[in-house]
Amino acid sequence: MVFTRAAALVIVTAGLVAGCSSSGGSGKAAPKDYYVSIGDSYAAGFQPTAHGKGSTTRNGFAYQLTTAASAKGYHLTLQNFGCAGATTTSVLKTPGCDAANLGPGAQSYGQQTQAVAAEAFLRAHAGHIGLVTVSIGGNDITACGQAANPTTCVATSLQTVKTNLTTLMTGLRAAAGASTPIVGITYPDVLLADYLAKDAQTKSLATLSVLAFRSLINPAFQGVYTASGAKFVDVTAAMGAYGSMSAMTTVPGYGSLPVPVAKICQLTYMCQFADIHPRTAGYAQIAQLVLATLPTK
Repeated sequence: MVFTRAAALVIVTAGLVAGCSSSGGSGKAAPKDYYVSIGDSYAAGFQPTAHGKGSTTRNGFAYQLTTAASAKGYHLTLQNFGCAGATTTSVLKTPGCDAANLGPGAQSYGQQTQAVAAEAFLRAHAGHIGLVTVSIGGNDITACGQAANPTTCVATSLQTVKTNLTTLMTGLRAAAGASTPIVGITYPDVLLADYLAKDAQTKSLATLSVLAFRSLINPAFQGVYTASGAKFVDVTAAMGAYGSMSAMTTVPGYGSLPVPVAKICQLTYMCQFADIHPRTAGYAQIAQLVLATLPTK
């Protein structure tokens, strides 16, 4: 599912990370450790190929993380429940996911909601869940991109997000177990790409969006994750959104840009296709941020 610049007031969501070792007796195959991915188009690995076109890919952070985790002693089998276009409401209330919106290799969960399907899997494989991540919430606020007062709209929408996300995290915590480490992740501030706009009003959103992420969006998510005993990874900060807009660098095709804007152009498709999704390098950075929360086995 592709998102336009107008729909780019996006947040992320959240993730669960758990480490568990397994062993088998002599001559027996070691039990699998599963990595459960839950969420939206980020979880499913969506990437655009042109304006308004694209599909889910194996370049997503869940797929890259499955491979990268071996460096710390994790041998994971991915079970991806991510569904492009999902919201914090749909994961709780809408059954199934269109096949085109599932991540590559993902199995359909039929008439179950994403939350119910994921929780059932966690319970069925208790003791063999090596990692769980959740990426959800951005689509709840996309309509705010066209609101008369985006800041007020985001603040109001976040109340729904916090309520739904609390319900989701409570269910996942119960299914995964009290000792399962949880990590919540958020989105890059793709609205920094509005710095490239010709009109002053749109261009001003580049700076205002940073304040929205720092003061409204990320604190809301962090609060929910912390309350559920989760760790919180600030993808917004890691991708440079909070850096100085006075520090300039040159980006081929765009010329001299503030460093935070340059990073958004380099790590996402926002400058090229007005699409919020990360390039492969951007997804790789998210994978490494999650991986950093895992202890080495």
